[in-house]
Amino acid sequence: MLHSLHVKNLALIDETEITFGEGLNILTGETGAGKSVIIDSINLALGAKADKDMIRTGAEYALIELVFTVEKPGQLKAIRDMELPVEDGQVILQRRIMPGRSVCKVCGETVTARQLRQLSELLIDIHGQHEHQSLLQSSKQLEIVDAYAGGGLETLKDQLKDVHQQYRDTLEELADAGADEETRKRETSLLEFEVAEIEEAQLIPGEDEEAEQIYQKLVNSQKIRDAMLAAHALCGYENDGAGSNIGRALHEIKAAAVYDASLAGLVQQLEDIDNLLNDYNRGAADYLEGMESDDELLDRTERRLNLINHLKSKYGKTIEDILAYRERSERTLEKYRDYEGYRMNLTQRADTLKQKALALCADISDIRRESCGVLADKMKKALEDLNFEKVQLEIRVTSSEEALGANGYDHVTFLISTNTGEQIKELSQVASGGELSRIMLALKTVLADKDETETLIFDEIDTGISGRTAWKVSEKMGILGREHQLICITHLPQIASMADVHFGIEKCVEDGRTVTGIRRLDEKESIEEIARMLGGASITENVRNNAREMKDLARNTKQY
Repeated sequence: MLHSLHVKNLALIDETEITFGEGLNILTGETGAGKSVIIDSINLALGAKADKDMIRTGAEYALIELVFTVEKPGQLKAIRDMELPVEDGQVILQRRIMPGRSVCKVCGETVTARQLRQLSELLIDIHGQHEHQSLLQSSKQLEIVDAYAGGGLETLKDQLKDVHQQYRDTLEELADAGADEETRKRETSLLEFEVAEIEEAQLIPGEDEEAEQIYQKLVNSQKIRDAMLAAHALCGYENDGAGSNIGRALHEIKAAAVYDASLAGLVQQLEDIDNLLNDYNRGAADYLEGMESDDELLDRTERRLNLINHLKSKYGKTIEDILAYRERSERTLEKYRDYEGYRMNLTQRADTLKQKALALCADISDIRRESCGVLADKMKKALEDLNFEKVQLEIRVTSSEEALGANGYDHVTFLISTNTGEQIKELSQVASGGELSRIMLALKTVLADKDETETLIFDEIDTGISGRTAWKVSEKMGILGREHQLICITHLPQIASMADVHFGIEKCVEDGRTVTGIRRLDEKESIEEIARMLGGASITENVRNNAREMKDLARNTKQY
């Protein structure tokens, strides 16, 4: 559920915070008051494209923050699978928009706009004019049928997606296997040379790093010797080295300790230092004694490194890469040595995968056809409730093996007739904007029980409707609000009267600048706002009484 929205420095909004409630949240206001800015700000917080011109004049940045409470186990698991944080059942989305860039965060962790959009698909569903128009697309209609069909279909679709990808990969490999005889001979000759070159080197993983260490030691042996000699002299027992100074200091403090027993601890510490220094000097002397110039080893190491680096320049950045290249080349050589058998195996594999994919498509198609009948009946009932009194609705599935794809081989078409005597036709040939918005609402009502998304936003749900139809739409939204949180911008008093929570949006001038504000309306203020929507130039007491009647009727309707 969307708990709150905080907006700062966006368009006409200086700074505002909205705390939403459960059920149906209605936003109303005069034309031009800034209602669209509220939906735009939510879209921006969810990753929509940002424009620097949206930043309020004089401000350095715009800030939008959404706070969601997440309780459904499926949603929590999906968010954690995306490796995004959830804090005490809350998900906080924040976006800061600055000229040239924006910063997106989830619970304080920076994320990409793409991650934000993926997360938003789990948390909220926004329906505006564009979403209504998407109903006209066959792909959207297929998506709706699949959403209604549920988990069993999704399992089959996952299997089909995997099989179809294997089928496509096999077809691509088969297409690449069409090289002519002369080309295969040239490639075989080159591959045999490369495999032989790598095998002759007898590479061992990690040997390049070991050889590099040996080479660096040998080539810098004189520098190492000079440094060790200097260090040995500084720590030794000759020419006033550290060893001789420690020895003298130990002699002096031992003499003093005869007269003060408390110095015994310091004597012990200095003896330990003297012993450590002795050990170091012996180790340094042994190292210097063991150092020998080995020109032959240096030459051998240098030649080995040159060979390894030459192979890296041709076959890979590491020895592991080179060995992997050899393995791939050997597999390719095996194919070329029995090329016809290789092509025959590919052809048989492609045929097997295609038949397996078609069998899955048939099972998927059966489920879709069964679901279409049930979904069409429920949608017809929902549309009748939305004042489509004589509606006819059919969801048609046509199948073609030539259309085989990762989503099956079905084409789904919604057909409808909204008036008596009219022939049933495709949705795109019949439905107006207002009808599309009602059809979308009917769909959301039918799919409500299967939809994990708790928060639904309707923008322009009242496009092209009025009167009795508007009241029917408000009733349906009231029903939908029992199971979901709804946020709706409306111009219609019938829909506004159904609100569980009512917000008023208004524009005013502060310090010489226009500002859009929003506030939660109490019962009296809500009635006054509905009266404004009902009335004309002036609001009479009769209009207010009408508004009260609407609120009472809506309250009684929601109780059933």
